[in-house]
Parts: sequence; structure tokens; C-alpha cells
Amino acid sequence: MRPIARVASGVRLRPMIGRTLTFAVATFVAFAEPGAAATGAVRVTTSVEADMSRTMVHEVLVDAPVADVWTAISTPQGWMSWAVPAAWISPADPDILETSYDRTEAPGGPGTIQQRFVARIPGRLLVFRTIKAPAGFPHWETYRGVTSLFEIETVGHQTRVRLTSTGYPDNDAGRALIAFFERGNAQTLESLQRRFVTGPVDWEKR
Repeated sequence: MRPIARVASGVRLRPMIGRTLTFAVATFVAFAEPGAAATGAVRVTTSVEADMSRTMVHEVLVDAPVADVWTAISTPQGWMSWAVPAAWISPADPDILETSYDRTEAPGGPGTIQQRFVARIPGRLLVFRTIKAPAGFPHWETYRGVTSLFEIETVGHQTRVRLTSTGYPDNDAGRALIAFFERGNAQTLESLQRRFVTGPVDWEKR
């Protein structure tokens, strides 16, 4: 589930390398028919829940076995192979994954992102929430209420990756975030696809 795109105070949200990942487990009853949009090879659907909040689902097929995809999305080493140049498990809590787009960033630094694992079923499900964003991240108080989940399953020789994020409120901040992450999360999954086509990212060349 991808870290947040790094932004500065007063700067509009823009996708970056690695983009954003957020995750949460829930059962949804759609209040309205979901809308769908194709973004490259990634299928994106949105729905409105009974409380008028929005749920967004991104889905893609990856040319790799489930075990390899699980490693890529659930471990610091995996994340550094496709999403960010720096990632580690917090020394204070084994359920917190901390990442940065800056390899020189120190743990807990202003530019780091922290994701707390809420639940995991190895090889099937990874649930977490973003608990720390880079300084100046727009609409952070709204975004911290968004939860999401990764679901992965074997489909022939490939792995289907489904990223569901929920809890975007029906207000200006929620709509701004969903507009950003509709494309941003698609780019995240596209990066995951490329990792298993061209190999791990060489951050020295970025």
C-alpha cells in the first residue's frame, strides 16, 4: 500500500515516484451504482456508501507469483524494490512501516511517511492506515481517516492485486483527495507491474 506523494506546504497534490498507498478492511454496501474508469492496465471503480463517503478500488494483474508480490508490498526490502528508496520497520513498533523518498531521511523525520499494519493474512491480505504524512501534506486531517487494503490472489500465472481505499468524506477535502488518488494509486500499481517486468528500481539512477 504506497506511501504518500511528498508535497510542500501550499503546493497542490501531485503524483510522484512510488505514489500513495493506503489500506483498510471493511465490508461495503454500495448506496449507488459504482462508476468506473480505465487508467492504462489498471481498472478503477468508485462507489458511494450509505453514509455518502466514497470507496475507491484499483485492480491490476501482475506478472509474478503471489509470494513475490506479497514480499513487494509487505516488507521494507520489497517496497524499496519498486516504490521508495528508503523503508524500514519502526524500531518503536514492529507494526509500523516507515518510508521516505529521501534516502538520507532519519526515522521520524519531517519527510517520512508511517503506515500502521492493522491486519495481515500472508499471501492474501494486507491492511493498514497512514498515521504520519510528510510535513505540509494537504488535507491531512481528512486523509488520516482513510483506510485501505491490499488483496492478492493467483490468476493463472499472474497475481491479481486489488487496492481498496475507503472513508473519503463527501466534502471538498474528500473530493480533492479522491481526485488525486484515483490517478496516484493507479500509478502506484503500474510501478508494481513494472517492477516484475524490468526488475527492481535502481535508485542510484533516479
